Amino acid sequence: MNEFLIDKRQMRRAFNRAARDYDAAAVLQREVCARMLERLEYIKLQPLRILDAGSGTGWGTRRLAQRYPAAQMIALDIASGMLQTARGRSGWWQKLFGGTKQMHVCGDIEALPLAGNSVEMVWSNLAVQWCNDLPATFVELHRVLKVDGLLMFSTFGPDTLKELRRAFHGVDQHNHLNRFTDMHDIGDMLVHSGFAEPVMDMEYLTLTYDDVRGVLQDLKTIGAHNTTAGRGHGLMGKNAWARLMENYERLRSSGKLPATFEVVYGHAWKPQPRVTKDGAAIIQTSFKLK
Repeated sequence: MNEFLIDKRQMRRAFNRAARDYDAAAVLQREVCARMLERLEYIKLQPLRILDAGSGTGWGTRRLAQRYPAAQMIALDIASGMLQTARGRSGWWQKLFGGTKQMHVCGDIEALPLAGNSVEMVWSNLAVQWCNDLPATFVELHRVLKVDGLLMFSTFGPDTLKELRRAFHGVDQHNHLNRFTDMHDIGDMLVHSGFAEPVMDMEYLTLTYDDVRGVLQDLKTIGAHNTTAGRGHGLMGKNAWARLMENYERLRSSGKLPATFEVVYGHAWKPQPRVTKDGAAIIQTSFKLK
């Protein structure tokens, strides 16, 4: 059994429960989204249809609609509760800023309910880390993009929540955190999925907390529960909790407990198909680090 395999049903339930209070705790998600939006300043593409894959409550979707008022927005999320919240907020946003009416679609990024070659841009902010088969996910995102279309995304790298991972070490035999993919491996996946000119870079963002419960509460509020196959299925005992808090306290700095996130950014284009004289596909074998 793959202990890191994500249980999609449990994940969907967690995000459905989190939908109402999500925005109050999603500080990191909004900050990363804002930084992704800044990167669009250097992109000349003017898409007519944009897929926001893993749209959550629609914070990013609404800002993309503001940037591209002529574009049709497709907000896709696996959790219907997130989409219901997004619908409730898109109405007043559209009245304020105008733009094309948004579509809200409940679906999984790993099996998109969209036709091939149907969108000019795929945007995904901190969502693909919830996919069990990342290489196949990039193939799927490539499928729905039109030729010369853009994929822009963010995700988490292996150092994400390294303090919490270290604090859980030795507490019990269960898996407590998701496993995250290295930036270099993601770049290779993009190339093998058919994307051209992939550009990857990363940065560390650190949030600080007064105590361990604050860290865990924020993760719970945004729906980032441990839904891996290797998770424990009961409550942690008092001794385990005491050991967890003791371990994390050793990492306290300047009166605060750190929670580090390795944020990985990537973008790539869907190129015109390249073939040899006998019709064989030509595959690019490198990517750039920004």
